[in-house]
Amino acid sequence: MFFLFISNTDLAAEPGLSAAGANAEVLPLTSAADADVIRFGHPRAIDRFPADPEGRPTPAVITRAAVVSADIPVAVVRAGSILPPEPPYVELGASVGKDPRKGPSVPDARKIFERARDLARNLAPRGGKIMPAESVPGGTTTALLVLRALGHDVMVSSASKVNPIGRKEKIWADASARAGIKMGDLRDDPIKALEELGDPMQPAVLGFIAGSRDESEIVLAGGTQMLAVAACLRALGDDRPITVATTKYIVQDSSSSFASLASAIEVETYAAPLDFSASPFKGLRDYEDGYVKEGVGAGGSVLYAAWNGVGVSEVIRATNSIYGEIAASQIK
Repeated sequence: MFFLFISNTDLAAEPGLSAAGANAEVLPLTSAADADVIRFGHPRAIDRFPADPEGRPTPAVITRAAVVSADIPVAVVRAGSILPPEPPYVELGASVGKDPRKGPSVPDARKIFERARDLARNLAPRGGKIMPAESVPGGTTTALLVLRALGHDVMVSSASKVNPIGRKEKIWADASARAGIKMGDLRDDPIKALEELGDPMQPAVLGFIAGSRDESEIVLAGGTQMLAVAACLRALGDDRPITVATTKYIVQDSSSSFASLASAIEVETYAAPLDFSASPFKGLRDYEDGYVKEGVGAGGSVLYAAWNGVGVSEVIRATNSIYGEIAASQIK
């Protein structure tokens, strides 16, 4: 089953840090809108389709295409989002993540972890495949902070073509100084790393995995954000097989440490071979030039579709069709 965890962090308000929304007012609301897109094909939580500042569409359109084409079952888990989504959802009772430069970012991380663990024990299917995904504007930066606290000297990816590495490094410097944490200080205490530096999606997905049955096949749908969750799992001493399913765009991102980090924490990876170079829509063709890349479980949804007998070419075709309908409705 495909589980979409939606969250927010105050870091998304940092100018130039996240390209997950068209403007500062809409950006924090896109996680709920992404859940709407997967369920309905268009947002209901906000009055415009989630896109980056140049109008490139949220990767939720890819996930929607896979879900519709392959009849993928989806459950939404609200873990600290500003807005609730319109589809039915499970509420974890988490607060929005705070700015880690000003204080602990997820002070209730342990409670979120425990609630998500209990949720998995009651909701996650016994055996079979479990695929958590995420939508967290600004979440690659919180992933970086947590990874650094765990001792991984890496760089995360970005939805922008040019990764704002300087901004992320400055946030790490300021947040780690505030918390009195040096790289690797919390390698044995991942929950503390999440409390001080993370976002609420991270303890939610971490707890959900921890509570899932050992015989279940766990596939984390995402890029470096999900690698941060996997690194936390390893720090808890859980060595069960884990796969992180992303898109080829993340793997091709030379500014990111995706491949080396995956190897270091001993997780398998899958890179969805999407190709929008022939798309009639510039917003999708731009994915081939390094924009957007991943999110909302896009890469994982392609893998899930393949499990259900639907190939990547069909997902690409459906993505073009669905986005064409969306683009036409936006013009109207």
